[in-house]
Amino acid sequence: MVESGKAFAYLKINNEERMKVLIIGGNGLIGSSVVKELSARHEVLVAGRHSGDFTCDIGNEESLRSMFAKTGKVDAIVVTTGNVHWEEFSKMTAAKYQIGLNDKLMGQVNTVLIGTAFLNPGGSFTLTSGILNCDPIKAGSSASMVNGALDSFVKAAAIELPRGLRINIVSPTVILEAMPKYAPFFRGYQPVPAAIAALAYSKSVEGLQTGQVYRVGY
Repeated sequence: MVESGKAFAYLKINNEERMKVLIIGGNGLIGSSVVKELSARHEVLVAGRHSGDFTCDIGNEESLRSMFAKTGKVDAIVVTTGNVHWEEFSKMTAAKYQIGLNDKLMGQVNTVLIGTAFLNPGGSFTLTSGILNCDPIKAGSSASMVNGALDSFVKAAAIELPRGLRINIVSPTVILEAMPKYAPFFRGYQPVPAAIAALAYSKSVEGLQTGQVYRVGY
């Protein structure tokens, strides 16, 4: 029989195993907070469009393949980047919607499709969507569409990933540090600090759940 204190100590040691974590978008507002949160306990690799340990454009499949060839195997892949076009609906066009579809949506989907081969058994993906598919704003129809698709993709992919791999997605409300730029579009929304949003990424990377949408601030 294992004493409760010894059992807790065993669990604590196993929960603190050091992982190799790749954060794509790690130089951004949310990404830098995720880097700070996880680097205290794990080896963190940062990838960005123009800077970082590696450079990568998630909207380009060859760029993704090139990055993964350099990173090698990792234990967790986090994506905190992705572009959409912001404009009122009456001025949107198919080409403008395609920006979000190619970048934030398929960029993250392709990260999973290509990155699966570079995750160690039991590893995890953590993607990023946002509040707007549940609580839309003016000029945000592209973001709302893409976020909803990403949430659904994660739930479906979770039941088919091989080798015990996990996948979750973080869906934050507007970030406090971004309010100087975005406040006119988010009147009445309660923002959350980036450090609080980063905790949801930690929960995904360091936990055991899969197929979850972690809503932050709403």
